[in-house]
Amino acid sequence: MNFPLQIPASHKSVFEVISKTAASINQPVYIVGGYVRDFYLDRLKQTEPDLDFVTLGSGISLAEKVHQAIEGSHLSVFKQFGTALVKTDEFELEFVGARKESYRKNSRKPIVENGTLEDDQLRRDLTINALSWSLNEEDFGTLVDPFGGIQDLKNKLIRTPIDPKQTFDDDPLRMLRAIRFATQLNFEIEEKTYQAISEMAPRLEIISKERIITELNKIIMSNKPSIGFAHLFHTGLLKQFFPQMHRLQGVKEKNGQTHKDNFWHTLQVLDNVVEYGGDLWLRWAAILHDIAKPPTQRFDNKAGWTFHGHDALGAKWTKGIFRQLGLPLDERMRYVRKLVRLHLRPIALVSEEVSDSAIRRLIFEAGNDIDDLMTLCRADITSKNDNKVERFQKNFNRVEKKIKEVEKKDHIRNWKNPLSGEEIMEALKIKPSKTIGDIKDAVKEAILNGEIPNDHDAAFEYMMDNKDKFLGRSN
Repeated sequence: MNFPLQIPASHKSVFEVISKTAASINQPVYIVGGYVRDFYLDRLKQTEPDLDFVTLGSGISLAEKVHQAIEGSHLSVFKQFGTALVKTDEFELEFVGARKESYRKNSRKPIVENGTLEDDQLRRDLTINALSWSLNEEDFGTLVDPFGGIQDLKNKLIRTPIDPKQTFDDDPLRMLRAIRFATQLNFEIEEKTYQAISEMAPRLEIISKERIITELNKIIMSNKPSIGFAHLFHTGLLKQFFPQMHRLQGVKEKNGQTHKDNFWHTLQVLDNVVEYGGDLWLRWAAILHDIAKPPTQRFDNKAGWTFHGHDALGAKWTKGIFRQLGLPLDERMRYVRKLVRLHLRPIALVSEEVSDSAIRRLIFEAGNDIDDLMTLCRADITSKNDNKVERFQKNFNRVEKKIKEVEKKDHIRNWKNPLSGEEIMEALKIKPSKTIGDIKDAVKEAILNGEIPNDHDAAFEYMMDNKDKFLGRSN
């Protein structure tokens, strides 16, 4: 059996096993969707293979037979969805019976019936995701492309297989998926499809926040997430689930003075962070770093437009926004909150006379995230004035050099107090009390101010020298 397309040998071997297995139970089978699309886009090596199989019959029955045919594989059956998953050492193979779907107005959960391959392709979200190859012996490797998906790939066009309003009305999540694929592939969205997204945007309200955030994070992890956010903004989708970010857009003018548009500035910062290789959570810090500018916006006759306190308020908002969007409320949220709170601090340290004490405090507060904080601050430089950008970058180089010097000398990153509560109680013969915390705070301040070095003996000596003051005794 010779597969007519140039695909990896291991993939071809699996397809042949599935083909033979399907023939043994007289169930035609096709590989559909992402794998076929990515083959024609030459993206198979860049992505995890998305191996979805549609069979004319029971997907579960075929999966059970494939599981028996592939030694060492593992089978998971999902009867409520009529699907099954076969895991091998290299692949995850998902099987489903061809089906047609109908939807109720207030739910994205379809009423499912058995159907033909054409029925199954009609329910796909995009033409480029409705491509399939036959894995049947009589036409093995034949492309099935009923909606012109190959031409859309060539034209770099995102389009729905049927009327887009029907597609998005049936399942509003498809609007986000259309934008996500346009962002990931750098494709244009067909005008009729784009217009339908704009008109159907309120339908997103029936979609769970968990499904929305999955698509949004894929947009954020693309090579240029600003493309996706621009689409989300212009179609009205963004304000459906993330109104705080939508409200960043706009410019006010007073006495002939304007400020930069904080929405488009945020997207530039986000793209800049991507250029520096930032992970998902650093990208989220970029998204949220100016999120509280609208309510803190003021006009001062001397200073012009100001946003005093937007860093602190943004940090305060972070947990609520994470909860609203269905993002984790663990150390990842705390990391983002920290960077939002501190994102202005390095900018304040660009003078030649910056003190070691100020650097110590920044390192102390940022801990191991100091490098990511500096990356965010560099990304925050979005001026169109090249000389100004160059000047700021040089200033940050100087601050980073100072951070390395101070850290090498004082070891403040992820600092822990040299004195434990038990040691303080034993040395001063006191019981557990607020005094212990006060002593530890005093030691911390002495170290950060450079009064004593960051080591145990110096801290202990400092405590003993000042014990009468700590214990409220007069000399």
